[in-house]
Amino acid sequence: MFATRFVSDPPYNAVMVPRRPTRQISVGDDRTGRILIGGDAPISVQTMCAGYTHDIDACVAEINRYHAAGANLVRVAVPERKDTEALKSIIPQVRVPIVADVHFHYQRALEAIEAGVHKIRLNPGNINDRDQVNAVIDACKERGIPIRVGVNEGSIIERRDKQRRMEELGKYFAQHRSGHLLALMIAKLEEYLEIFEDRRFDQVVVSAKSMDASLVIDIYTEIAARFDYPLHLGVTHAGTKDSGAIRSVVALGTLIANGIGDTVRISYASDHIDEVKDALEMLYCLGKRERKGVELIACPTCGRIQVDLFTLVKEVERTLMPAITLPIKVAVMGCIVNGPGEAEGADVAVFAGDRRGIIYVQGVRVANVPEEEILSRLLAECTAFEAKVKAGEARLGEKKVDIVPPDPIGELGSGHHKIRAGLVESITVGQTANSGVST
Repeated sequence: MFATRFVSDPPYNAVMVPRRPTRQISVGDDRTGRILIGGDAPISVQTMCAGYTHDIDACVAEINRYHAAGANLVRVAVPERKDTEALKSIIPQVRVPIVADVHFHYQRALEAIEAGVHKIRLNPGNINDRDQVNAVIDACKERGIPIRVGVNEGSIIERRDKQRRMEELGKYFAQHRSGHLLALMIAKLEEYLEIFEDRRFDQVVVSAKSMDASLVIDIYTEIAARFDYPLHLGVTHAGTKDSGAIRSVVALGTLIANGIGDTVRISYASDHIDEVKDALEMLYCLGKRERKGVELIACPTCGRIQVDLFTLVKEVERTLMPAITLPIKVAVMGCIVNGPGEAEGADVAVFAGDRRGIIYVQGVRVANVPEEEILSRLLAECTAFEAKVKAGEARLGEKKVDIVPPDPIGELGSGHHKIRAGLVESITVGQTANSGVST
């Protein structure tokens, strides 16, 4: 039997606007584990498969990859009967709750429920027949399966009936600060949720997505004031990772910092593994999830740098991330200006000089190595420190504040012969000069 909570109780929550109180739902079963959404549960992370659900082996591999990266739920598209049939083979092979994304055909929802799916997503923009919705609600109620009611900017406006569309736009556009889409989304949600309330079904999660970050902030703020259902946050068709990360984090980070949001999906038109990683990093930075693995910080570089820091940082990330499981803070700095300060605040740190690096562990200097040895020695020190923490011989976050920066010309550089040749001035930091050579 799996635990019903996937992170520890939250002593790690940052001081910000208190989380909005909501109802709480449970997604999953004894085999996959049960993910709680809403209430006092940690904010969960979702993503969606990019491949075809009916391609069973590929779908299972994709789901397991996202789960390993930290996804708490994974959604799959079920546009055809062959997709819901595939769920019967997929679900037993994965260890994470699966959400069926249903559009246009309510029968796909009924088939997915029969196949053992753990949650249904319905879109009021394209499944709005009351009898059809009631059929899905009744099937979910019988199986104890929650439903996400998700409206999207792209599907909320009536497009087939042009006269109705113009009436909708004319009715709402002028009276709302955030425009007609904000009003339409709220109106559609209220109308749709009445069906669930009449059916006495409250295992509901609500979402209302747009590609406009400002509209996303406005719509979720309005919804949070009207309903006590848990909220699924997202920015739809956000773009590539480069632009989508900024658009998503601006909107979702703002909402979460203001106490709104219970589960999130960041959406990219690229590898969905990045959706999971970036959503987790956002929650880590906001203090809403307990970090797992290395917290890497690095300087942005400048004209003082004397090592290939870009390559070093990438190699440190590639090497440390899979090797370290504890939230060790590692600083990789390119010079002695900010390096000493970061070494004081990090569990393990390196700051570089002329093709060399000095490594500190919780403020204690442990090595001075040439550039080509920085990576291997840093990994060794992180691994050794993690072992000490696990053995109870050290604690994370113990800071030393008495680091004396080294001589930038002397031990961090190859400057002695240059000084003697009169090519550079004798400069010492925290030390004394003697006849043009640092001591």
